Amino acid sequence: MKILFTHGYFIGEDEKELQIMRPYVPLGILYISSYLEKHGFENDVFDSTFSSFDNLINHIVKTKPDVVCLYTNLMTKLNVLNIIKHLKTNPNLNHIKIILGGPEVRNHISNFLNHGADYIIIGEGEETSLELMIFLKSYNLSKANSTSFETLKQVQGDQTLKLSSINGIAYLDNGIVIETPERLLIKDINTLPFPNRTKINFEPYLNGWKKAHGYSMMSVSTMRGCPYTCKWCSRAVYGGTYRRRSPQLVAQELKQLKETYNPDMIWFVDDVFTIHHKWLTEFAEEVKKQDAIIPYEIISRADRLNEEVIKTLKASGCFRVWVGAESGSQKIIDAMDRRVDVIKTREMINLAKQHGIEAGTFIMLGYPGETKEDIKETINHLVIANPSQYTITIAYPIKGTELYNDVKNEFLNQQLEWETSTDRDIDFKRTHPKKYYQHAIKWVMNEVYLQTKNKNKLKIPYLKLKSIKYQLQMALNS
Repeated sequence: MKILFTHGYFIGEDEKELQIMRPYVPLGILYISSYLEKHGFENDVFDSTFSSFDNLINHIVKTKPDVVCLYTNLMTKLNVLNIIKHLKTNPNLNHIKIILGGPEVRNHISNFLNHGADYIIIGEGEETSLELMIFLKSYNLSKANSTSFETLKQVQGDQTLKLSSINGIAYLDNGIVIETPERLLIKDINTLPFPNRTKINFEPYLNGWKKAHGYSMMSVSTMRGCPYTCKWCSRAVYGGTYRRRSPQLVAQELKQLKETYNPDMIWFVDDVFTIHHKWLTEFAEEVKKQDAIIPYEIISRADRLNEEVIKTLKASGCFRVWVGAESGSQKIIDAMDRRVDVIKTREMINLAKQHGIEAGTFIMLGYPGETKEDIKETINHLVIANPSQYTITIAYPIKGTELYNDVKNEFLNQQLEWETSTDRDIDFKRTHPKKYYQHAIKWVMNEVYLQTKNKNKLKIPYLKLKSIKYQLQMALNS
């Protein structure tokens, strides 16, 4: 049985992403690819990042897989739907079984199935994928027999395999959505093999980074899940758990990357890298012991940082820490259920910088209840903290999150078609219209630059005029 993994993300379609040029390989499907190979299921990975839709389809036509597995998130959803449509409407390809997994599928099961997906994998993918592949292998080998869709005989032996006995999947049976019980998460993720990076051509990634930023970067995962409760954050795959790989294994993986690819830097994709201080201390010891130190970048929370932690990060190779803030207004932070103190956040940003680590932060505008006074507090927060860099987004509700549930009765564009839109397109009733916050982003960035950066004195009046302009635009759209 031929198995193909892909993800339907094409960086060439997004001018903004091309300019940013911070691409990472799809670690999730590489983990599942490794896991399947460990258990005897060879598979192929088509990395679409630097390719195109046509090239992907041509690859499928050429290789004739029996199964296509598509990682699906907010960014890839529309492309995934297009891939499904193309496969199901092409007489030469419509025999292919389509499996979807990833964070986008849990809360849109019936929509994806009715669009043409054959199976949905809900939550963590390794064990479920293996059981489903065993079933499909039996299905392919039993086509000539009179076995039913629901129950198939294993070709070897008399064991009966039921589709409905596979936990963590959804499928259609005679037009009815069948959703099996939730699968228990893997308790010990140290048992998982390293992601199957040999399936990927890293040259365009490393060269893309080098050309855009002057250094190359690769990604590594050390943990699964996040135990925190931020209301806007999706926990569709790993839930509110915290499971971590051993420091020894992580250092071993870094050593392997260093010897094989020699990246200049590493991005740890974990939600809160410093959540467990004992783990961090052991990690710092292991990377030194194994000669596996590579400069790295992480995300953390102010309440999981202190001076000792920052020193340990620095000693183990950390060059940048992103300290989650989201707002400079404690009122908004509390509304998000972030459970952090804005003053503590500023202190940790400054402390990291004092110890020679770059400190970035994230800002979100347009959260329910946010006013101009809250935005002023965010400007003040950024001026005082003066992070090395920061990003600003406008809040949007992802289905399945508490934020979505809080505002779903206040959507302003209920007419959105699911097949042609994503949750990013949803607008809802805020203190001010979305346009207001789009101008507010420019105001924040201008004010922070005005108050923190060294600049030609002749430029200051111009920046002040811009500030007035953005505030006028906010007022006109309030």
